[in-house]
Amino acid sequence: MERAVRARAWLSDRLGRVDPMVADALLALFSAGVSLWSVYDDTPAWSWWVYLLAASSSFALPWRRRFPGAVLLASTVPAAALSVVAHSVMPQVQVFAVVAIYTLADRGRDWQRLLTLAVLVVGNIVGTRSPSGALFSLLVSVGSFVFGSLVRELRRLASVEAERAHQVELRAASDAARAVAEERARIAREMHDILAHAVSLMVIQAEAGPLVVRSDPDRAVRTFDTIADSGRDAMVQLRRVLGVLKEDGAGPLLAPQPRLAELPAVVERVRASGVRVDARIEECGPADVQAAAYRIVQEALTNTVKHAEASRVTVRVARAGAELAVEVSDDGRGAVGPTDAVSGWSGGRGLVSIRERAAACGGSAQAGPGPSGRGFRVAARLPLQA
Repeated sequence: MERAVRARAWLSDRLGRVDPMVADALLALFSAGVSLWSVYDDTPAWSWWVYLLAASSSFALPWRRRFPGAVLLASTVPAAALSVVAHSVMPQVQVFAVVAIYTLADRGRDWQRLLTLAVLVVGNIVGTRSPSGALFSLLVSVGSFVFGSLVRELRRLASVEAERAHQVELRAASDAARAVAEERARIAREMHDILAHAVSLMVIQAEAGPLVVRSDPDRAVRTFDTIADSGRDAMVQLRRVLGVLKEDGAGPLLAPQPRLAELPAVVERVRASGVRVDARIEECGPADVQAAAYRIVQEALTNTVKHAEASRVTVRVARAGAELAVEVSDDGRGAVGPTDAVSGWSGGRGLVSIRERAAACGGSAQAGPGPSGRGFRVAARLPLQA
C-alpha cells in the first residue's frame, strides 16, 4: 500500500514537470495519427492531399490553452472541408474536436462558449444524416463541452478557496501582529507600574533616611526596612513579568495578575513614606478586573507620593451595582499642567496607563482636581461582568 502511494506521488510529480506545450504537441500527434489511420483504413485509396487535410485538423492543438477560440476554428475548417469531399474517412471519434471543444468550454470567453454550444447543437442535428448518428455526435461534442465547463467551475471554486485561504492567512498574520503589539503595550504598562511605584517610594524613603538617622534611629531603621520591602516586592513582580517573557508559548493568561488582596501591602508602603492613607478595599470581581483595579490604585498612589506633596490620601474600592468603583483622592497641591487622562499628568504615561487598563476591562477612568479644586482625584468604573 505504501509503495503504491509512493508510486502515485512519483508519477504525479513527474507529470507536473512536463511542459504544457510539449504535452499538447504530443496530444496533437496522437490526434493526427488517429485521423491519418482513418484515411488509410478507408477504401478506396485516397490522394496525398486528403491525408494532409485530415492531419491539418490537429496542427493547432499545441496552442489550445492560449487561444482556445482560434484553435477550435482552425481545427473545424479543415475538418468541415474533409467531411464534404471525403466524409467516409472521418474517424468515429474526432480527437481534435473533443480536445478543442473541451478547451474552449474550460478557458474560452463567455460569448465564445455560448456561440459554440449553439453551433454544436444545431450543427449536429442538421448536419447528421441519421438520428442515431446525431445522438452520438451530440453526446461526444456536447459531452466534451459539459466536461470542460465542469473543469472551469472547479478551477473557479479552487481559485475562490485559495483567495479565501489567503485572506484568512492575512487576517491571522494581522491578528498575530496586533496581539504582539497589545502584549508589548501590556508588558510596558506592567513594567512602568511596578518600577514607578517601587522606585518612587525608595527614592522618597532614601531622601528621608539621612534626615532622621541621628535624631530618630528607630524611624531611620523603619525607613530602610521600607526601602528593602519595596525593592523585594518590585523584584518579585519583575520576575513574574520576565518569567512570562522567557516561557515558550506563554500568553496573556499567564501574565502577572495581582489581586486586590495584595493591595493592603501597597498601602502600607505608602503609609511608611509618611502619607496617611485611609483605605477601604472590598475584594470582589474576576481576576482581570481585580488586576486592573490593583494597578489603577497603585499608579494613583505613586502619583500622589511623587507629585502631590499630600499629607492624606483616601482609597476606596467597592462594588457599585454591576461595577467595581475605584477612587483615589488626596489633599495635595492638585494637578500640575494638563489634568485629563488623555493629555496626562505625571508626565502623561501614568494616567494614560490608568485609562488603558480601565478600557481593557470595558470600563472608564477619570482624573482631575478634587472637590472644590483641592487635591487630585482618580476614579474608575470597571464592569464586573463582560
